[in-house]
Amino acid sequence: MAAENASGYIQHHLQNLTFGRLPSGDWGLAHTAQEAKEMGFWAFHLDTLGWSVALGVIFVLLFRMAASKATSGQPGALQNFVEVLVEFVDGSVKDTFHGRNPLIAPLALTIFVWIFLMNAIDLIPVDWIPHAAMAISGNEHIFFRAVPTTDPNATLGMALSVFALIIFYSIKVKGIGGFIGELTLHPFSSKNIAVQVILIPVNFLLEFVTLVAKPISLALRLFGNMYAGELVFILIAVMFGSGLLWLSGLGVVLQWAWAVFHILIITLQAFIFMMLTIVYLSMAHEDNH
Repeated sequence: MAAENASGYIQHHLQNLTFGRLPSGDWGLAHTAQEAKEMGFWAFHLDTLGWSVALGVIFVLLFRMAASKATSGQPGALQNFVEVLVEFVDGSVKDTFHGRNPLIAPLALTIFVWIFLMNAIDLIPVDWIPHAAMAISGNEHIFFRAVPTTDPNATLGMALSVFALIIFYSIKVKGIGGFIGELTLHPFSSKNIAVQVILIPVNFLLEFVTLVAKPISLALRLFGNMYAGELVFILIAVMFGSGLLWLSGLGVVLQWAWAVFHILIITLQAFIFMMLTIVYLSMAHEDNH
């Protein structure tokens, strides 16, 4: 029975608040995981969307506040923090991006801060936000996940946005012919035209897989790390509900230890996503072929 309760607890915490078309034909919230699955592609994860937008607004307001109160005299704590962050991101862009594009540095800053904020929600105890959602809604069975980056829809959405920029700048810088040539004439080439034609399918297969792997790796790397981190926190929370004093005591130690280690993970994952975005866009701006 305890195992069933633990299983239900874990499944509840891993289910999104899903809005879509119910089997009856009406639109509404899914009340079970099966209903959410049956909603199909045109279902919306309201918790993921809500937290993503809310944290994006917080990011914009904080940086706007720092900009509006910026002074050449003695800066405040917020201005110091923002300046250090901007200089760090700007230095990363200068070291990695070898083209000229005023969009890259602001994009990198947005990616790093926004993903960090979304990841950082994972440090809030796993029951606080779901219980707050239950109290506000009056529904004690409502689903509500708090960490947007544990939803593959969110990470894949960000990765596809970066992928669209990669395609756009590849075509803009290299032209349609250059972009197609990059996909069909590399990595194997020959001065013999007949051999070149024969190698085109092989080159295209290799380069196309490499190209498509970029957004997939971006999305799955972030999702996998954050999902695993969230799952560990949930499993530790199960220890608190075991009713065994020694197991609850061990849970306290593990909770703090994992939280401290997780601070590194959430920062590192935001940094990796930002750096890979810069690297991929730098490659898209190279026209030396």
